[in-house]
This record gives sequence, structure tokens and C-alpha cells, in this order.
Amino acid sequence: MGFDFTPAERIKALPPYVFARLDELKAKAREQGIDLIDLGMGNPDGFAPQPVIDAATKALNAPETHGYPPFEGTTNFRSAIARWYHRRYRVNLSADSETLPLIGSKEGLTHLALAYINPGDTVLVPSPAYPAHFRGPLIAGANVHNMVLQPEQDWLIDLSAIPEKVAQQAKILYFNYPSNPTTAVAPREFFEEIVAFARHYSILLVHDLCYAELAFDGYQPTSLLEIPGAKEFSVEFHTLSKTYSMAGWRVGFVVGNHQIIQGLRTLKTNLDYGIFSAVQAAAETALDLPDCYVKQAQQRYQQRRDFLVEGLNQLGWNLSKPQATMYLWVPCPTGESSTDFALNTIEKTGVVVTPGNAFGEAGEGYVRISLIAEHDRLQEVLNRFQQAGIRYY
Repeated sequence: MGFDFTPAERIKALPPYVFARLDELKAKAREQGIDLIDLGMGNPDGFAPQPVIDAATKALNAPETHGYPPFEGTTNFRSAIARWYHRRYRVNLSADSETLPLIGSKEGLTHLALAYINPGDTVLVPSPAYPAHFRGPLIAGANVHNMVLQPEQDWLIDLSAIPEKVAQQAKILYFNYPSNPTTAVAPREFFEEIVAFARHYSILLVHDLCYAELAFDGYQPTSLLEIPGAKEFSVEFHTLSKTYSMAGWRVGFVVGNHQIIQGLRTLKTNLDYGIFSAVQAAAETALDLPDCYVKQAQQRYQQRRDFLVEGLNQLGWNLSKPQATMYLWVPCPTGESSTDFALNTIEKTGVVVTPGNAFGEAGEGYVRISLIAEHDRLQEVLNRFQQAGIRYY
């Protein structure tokens, strides 16, 4: 008998990961000495704010930092989360029972699925969506019902399009505004509608608010927990990766219904030991920073947004400026699939973008471009596009 290296069914059920093919092409391009401009991942450039680095450095020199951290996170970090939510949204949270630090929001989103989804449970997920929103439920064995988003509806979920039988069977609904990848924003009225919908069908709501602070032109995103009654059956995820350039630090948090959070906490106590205490000290400092740091991040991404939208429009696109996130959601030229366009772009120009179908079937026909480079590199992107004849037609 030979060894059986067949992966579990939960792994085989996952759709192909387009990023793997992109990684192959990136490695090949680097071997050939090509100057890559990687606008594929949402990986912020630059350093975290200096006070955040200083807080981590100070914590590293404290001997108690180097032991196992508390499973539920440090008291100071959880208190900072509660303060931040009250300052931003006037939402009152119990730091002890309604907040939970995470090793990044992606980890928490996926583990929440494992904590609450049984094989065969129906889960409602937008398409396109951040991959963890549908891959987590797939790993847990869910029956995923895609809520297809349409540009004609400003990429908002059409709750009326969900079949009555599906709504009655659904256990969890994942959603995300401001949206990755579509950059769409939702008015407060939409949040009120989705809370009423979830209450009517007894569905748990999981909202990903990772781009709460990367909003422009005076727009202020809505927290799900601002809506009266939402906390009775909802949780909301947040990350420090984007606003504070802490993607590699792996720190985020979830807030909301204490029973849902307790289930996730129970799972995590069996899987990890929590976040390194020095990182939690840094994250606490980040959340308590004055608003000028947030405004600097907003200004940086807004300037990049304006520059790249204008440049792409000169190449034939007709893009409007998104009100939030660190991305552009760009239609592919007529007749090109999102994968072909992304692969041709890297081969012809050395510029990396993410094909829309990486975010689900309804992302076909688009690519996501991350605003993670300074103006000189973005100008180089536009120059290479023009030289390679890449334009919208």
C-alpha cells in the first residue's frame, strides 16, 4: 500500500486560486530582470506611524511581553477597541465580552465560519467578494448562495432577488461596504434594510468594515452596529492593515454580539495563542492616535486615486472616483477575460493587477488595481500601458 496524499474534500472544494498563477508569472518576470510594479495585493506601502513602531519597540524590552499572550487579547487593546468604536460611531461596546482581537481580519472571518457553519448550512455571500467571505464558508462545508452584484445597482446587494426558500434556510450573511473589490459604498438606508431582512429571517450578519477609515471627499462609512438592534445578531470585523500600514503585523479585531464572539473565542482557544503582546501594544497605540494620522492616509490614497483615474481615463476608460477603499475596479477591454487581461498586462508591461474572477464568478470582466505606489510609479504604469497599447475600447 502506498501513502494517501489526497487532500480533504474541504480543500478540493475550493476554487482555483488565481493568485498562484500570478505568483508564477511574477517570479518568472523577476528572473528575467523585469522591473515589476505590483498593484495586485492590497498591501500598503511605507511604514506604520512612528508612535506605533515606538510602542512595539518599548514592549519588546519588557520581559512579560515574551510569554504567551491572553487568549482573549490584552485588556489594554480591548479597551482601545471599545474607545475607538465609541469615538468613531458612538457605539457602546463591552471591552470584555463584545470585542476580540484577531490575527488579522482574514483569520477571524474564516474561523468564524468554522465556529458557526455546519456542513450543508446555507450562507449568503455577495459575488464578487473578498475571497475569505466565500472560501471560509466553503472550507466549513457550507452551501454558498451567491448574491450577484450588478454595476447597474451600484454593486449593492439586492435583497429582493434572494429566493424566499433560500432566505428561510440561510444561517449567515456576509457583506462588506465599503467594498473590496468593487469599491462600492452603501447608504445608511441599506444597512437599515439588511438589519430588518436579517431580523425577519433570523440570519446572523457578518460585516467586514476593513475600509472604514479610507474614505474620501467627506464621505463617512456606516458601521453596522450603528443601526438600532443590529448588535442582537451581528458582528463587525476591522483591521489595522490598511489605515496604519500594518498589513504584515497581522492584527485586527471583531466586535458585536457577545454570543457570536464567544463561539469564535472558543474555537480560537483550540487553534492559537493569540497575538504577540508587542503587536497588541502597537495596535492599541494606533487606535488612540489623533485624527491627523488618519487624514494623512486618506489624503495619500485620495491623491493616488485622482492621479490614476485621470490617467486611465485618458487611455479610454470612463472611471468615476471611488468614495472609499484603496482600489480601483476597472472593466477589461471588450472581449478580454479578466484572467487574460491580468496575465497579458504582466507579460507586456510588468504591471501586476488582480483579475476580477479571483473574487468570484461575478467579478469576471474586471480587474482590481491597488493604489499602493507613489505617483512616479503610477506614472510609469500609465507610460507602460500606453507603450504596450493597453487601453479601453
